[in-house]
Amino acid sequence: MGGFFGVVSEENCMFDLFFGVDYHSHLGTRRGGLCLYDKDKGFDRAIHNIENSPFRTKFERDFEEMKGQIGIGCISDMEPQPLIVRSHLGNYSITTVGRINNVSELTSMLFNNGYSHFLEMSGGDINQTELVAALINQKESIVEGLNFVQESVNGSMSVLLMTSKGIYAMRDRYGRTPVILGAKEGAQCASFENFAFHHLGYKTKRELGPGEVVFFDTEHDETLLKPRDEMKICSFLWVYFGYPTSIYENINVEEMRYRCGANMSARDDVKDIDYVAGVPDSGTAHAVGYAKASGIPFARPFIKYTPTWPRSFMPTTQVKRNLIAKMKLLPVEPLINGKKMVLIDDSIVRGTQLRETTEFLFNSGAKEVHVRPACPPLLYGCKYLNFSRSTSDMDLITRRVIAEREKEVTPEVLEDYSNPDSKNYKEMEGCICKQMKFTSLKYNRLDDMINAVGLNPCKLCTYCFDGKE
Repeated sequence: MGGFFGVVSEENCMFDLFFGVDYHSHLGTRRGGLCLYDKDKGFDRAIHNIENSPFRTKFERDFEEMKGQIGIGCISDMEPQPLIVRSHLGNYSITTVGRINNVSELTSMLFNNGYSHFLEMSGGDINQTELVAALINQKESIVEGLNFVQESVNGSMSVLLMTSKGIYAMRDRYGRTPVILGAKEGAQCASFENFAFHHLGYKTKRELGPGEVVFFDTEHDETLLKPRDEMKICSFLWVYFGYPTSIYENINVEEMRYRCGANMSARDDVKDIDYVAGVPDSGTAHAVGYAKASGIPFARPFIKYTPTWPRSFMPTTQVKRNLIAKMKLLPVEPLINGKKMVLIDDSIVRGTQLRETTEFLFNSGAKEVHVRPACPPLLYGCKYLNFSRSTSDMDLITRRVIAEREKEVTPEVLEDYSNPDSKNYKEMEGCICKQMKFTSLKYNRLDDMINAVGLNPCKLCTYCFDGKE
């Protein structure tokens, strides 16, 4: 997916920018980038590949050499950024978080309006941050351009745009991802994650509303485009993406996961269980909530070895990611051999890693493994945030099972499979359980997951579960 951080300071802001961006490393695996503006030197930028080495390691030299009073940076799962742009609007640097589904349509429109070319990335794709800059440059002011981006993009697009005077921060039109403002004496910042700036001395000022555009410098922030009424923030932020200390819309991730686990336990009827366990890391808090509510002890039957493999999906190929995920889990054999457990993971996407994890537990002597995903079945690939590397809905284990069962997969058929009270839903659940070789499988219900978040359902994006935009 990706995350970003921007800061305007009376002093050199490199320290705050470096660590503010680094705190977003859980959101992306491919590229990291920093851009600073210094009143004497102008713009200075560094971009590095972080697929096989953490952000801090790759940017240590830049940390010593770069300086400036204004800076933006990002962790990206897709394109190299930030970019530095020279246009009729002046010189600026830009970084984005989101996804554009209508790239071909927008590029054709720009070519028809006289835009000459785009630089292609490896594989022939257009850098979507460059495309956003091109859209902004169609207008007579940056604010008009940012509004044009919101009106034009099919998908989701949040932006930090840095000039020599300060930073424009824009939250995407429906607020699918967060943008939070922070402040301390002599500096202000904007961040995807609020916890990213707390240890740097900043206090949270406020969260931008859907579609809101703000310009800020060291002391002031001004709303240039007012928030829109409709919000569809990604529900998966709480279930999986968000770091436990993160807060979105005043709702903490860790607390939501405790409530989510408790709601799951209230509907479960599994018997004679020795303990509840979570697949590390994001499944752990759900398991703690389940254990506390059910009275079943919590335990850790395997430990993730992280000193040399900080991310299980760091490699670019699925085969290598699966292998490293398996290599990282070290068994605590006395807690496995002969035991019956409830195992909670954040979700089941393709199913490969969780199947191998369960096989690993059975091979280590587990007697029963009852799997409880913390979210409903994923029936649709994400159209807004690239939350997985899946390129087709058929990468999802649910869609493969449905395709095997149905002659034609229509929207009406999928709607029935998303209903936890339907026969098709229960039979799909049984098929997945059999394929994955679990002792039993019971997904969390969408209504229970939404209840655990605590927002009005109309404010949450649940497209990947129910197909509703």
